[in-house]
Amino acid sequence: MNLKGKAIIFAVIFSATVIQGFPMFKGGRCLCIGPGLKAVKVADIEKASIIYPSNSCDKIEVIITLKAHKGQRCLNPRSKQASLIIKLVERKNSSKH
Repeated sequence: MNLKGKAIIFAVIFSATVIQGFPMFKGGRCLCIGPGLKAVKVADIEKASIIYPSNSCDKIEVIITLKAHKGQRCLNPRSKQASLIIKLVERKNSSKH
């Protein structure tokens, strides 16, 4: 392998390692994109999950799983419904301990 080929391989490997160190997303890797819904019909809710801020995402996320395989929706954590759900989940988790 000639010197030019070695230089190109070195440059590719070097830039791949440097690029890995850059944060790809400013706010981290959050599951919810955008502000989220204000409310969901209570009858459609199968399960509620709360994901607290972490190294990968700096905001609280409220994820609702809907019945009848309708998927998941993100609630705006500042909405009334999300606040109630957060309180209910926290109360439920604290009673388990």
